[in-house]
Formats: sequence, C-alpha cells, structure tokens
Amino acid sequence: MSPVIEVRNLHKRYGENVAVDDVSLTVREGEILGILGPNGAGKTTTVESIAGLRSPDRGEISVLGFDPLRDRQEVTRRVGIQLQDGQLPARLEVAEALRLYSAFYPHPADWRGLMDSLGLTKKAKTKYGKLSGGQKQRLSIALALIGNPRIAILDELTTGLDPQARRDTWALIEGVRARGVTIVLVTHFMEEAERLCDRIALIDSGRVVTVDTPAGLTEQAKIEQRIQFRPSRPIDDVVLTSLPEVSSVTRRGDLVIVNGDTNVLNAVTALLARNQIVAERLRVEQASLEDAYVQLTGNRPD
Repeated sequence: MSPVIEVRNLHKRYGENVAVDDVSLTVREGEILGILGPNGAGKTTTVESIAGLRSPDRGEISVLGFDPLRDRQEVTRRVGIQLQDGQLPARLEVAEALRLYSAFYPHPADWRGLMDSLGLTKKAKTKYGKLSGGQKQRLSIALALIGNPRIAILDELTTGLDPQARRDTWALIEGVRARGVTIVLVTHFMEEAERLCDRIALIDSGRVVTVDTPAGLTEQAKIEQRIQFRPSRPIDDVVLTSLPEVSSVTRRGDLVIVNGDTNVLNAVTALLARNQIVAERLRVEQASLEDAYVQLTGNRPD
C-alpha cells in the first residue's frame, strides 16, 4: 500500500514546552493508523499539523501529495477531521448541521444517507445540546465524512463515552474504513487501539517510540508468556526447565506456573503429551498491548 501521509522530522514548540520533537511517520492508503500515547504526548499537535491547523516550527508534511499549509484548500477537500474538543452550537439541529457542512464541499456525500447510515435519522430535528455523548460522536463522524474524504482524522473519538457507546462507535469506525477511507485514529485507550488499528505509532514525550502492528509491539517488548495448570500426575521442574522455550517454573500448591517465550505453550503441551500428562485447568496469560506500552515507554497509560 502506498503512503497517503508522510511526516518527516516534525517539530513544534509552545514557549519552553516542546510538544512534538522530530516526529516522522507514514500512513498507508486504506489502513487505520493509531497514534497512541498519554495525555500531553504530542498526539493532537501532530494530527493538527497534518490537517493544516497548526504551523510546525520545522519539518515536512505531505498529504496526498499536497502541503497542508500551502495547499490548504486541496487538503481540506480531501481530509475530514473530528477534533477532540469540537463543539457545535447547542441549538443547531442534526439535519441542519449536516446540510450546512455539505455546502462547504464541491462534491459532498449525500447527507441524508450519511445521517441514516450512522443511525441519526430519528434525531434529525434534535438540537445538538440535547444529544447524548454517543449521538454527538456519531454526528462528529458524519461531519468528518460529509466531504467524501479520502482520509479521516479522528482525535480521541470515544473519550467520555460509556462502554457500550464506545463499542458502538468502534463498529462505526470499522464501517468507515470498509468504505475505503484511510483513518488516522488518535487515542489513549489500549483496547481501542488493539481492536481497530492495523498499525500503531507509539508517541511519548513528543517522540515516536516505535511504529508497528499491535502484535508487533507486543513482540518488540519481549514480554514473557505465562501458563499455569495442574498436572494429572507429578512432573519434575527440571523436565520443564530443560525446554529452551521455558525461562522459569514456580509452584503454588499443586499449581504449576511456567514462564517463557511466545512458543512456550506449544512446547509445554507437547512435552506433557509425550509424558501422558494432562494439563488440567490450563490457563494462558498473553501479553497485552498495555503490557507492551509500559515496557516500551516506562509509563502506565492514563
């Protein structure tokens, strides 16, 4: 997949505070790229610079071959954006907002169809101030898509939503990508990034720590896998520790706890089978994206 966004050595300072420190990344056509990091890491400044809403101190940005500042109108036509703190007038109705925004673009999407596909038709006459948090997020997505963009930038889309509304919004984002829209998703929710993103740019203190798939980040962190089980008959620890995939064996009563690399489960179960031992109440603890985040940045997520 060819890149639709290229960022090279982006730097932005606010007074004495360096918000973005030589960030470089690419976004491939058709993917969901997550930008993950704690509050204040520089995520929003990065995407606002990509959208042409911020002027970086130095660095180069190309969006579909255009410079976001020099070619602002061209980028605006092709990129839809939902900002973290975006608000509409409280008395503006849903249908009015969509009709108004559609007038800003030369070839807008069918706002009525968009309203219907995002489950807002029954709220067409509802004022913005009367919408629930989830409904406001649906409207935000609709407004980001009203110009038929090739790229959508979604900044902290599910912050403040209850768990069900958050999952409903995730399903909407997956539907947007299915339309062929490339998505840049800013988040600090690990579960959100793990479910939605093809790749994740991990940003901390204004710098890109690494860019990889969710599984690749976990592998980079080299976090051990843990399995625990009750053997159907006794087995010596030395038999288990003789496996190259196993790093340690501990016991808690009759429970055996084995730590090792990503292949430790296959190695241990094969060994038990050869010795005609059944692993009762087998439990596997996989490394999570949050584990990888902590390992790679030294910080816990907000």
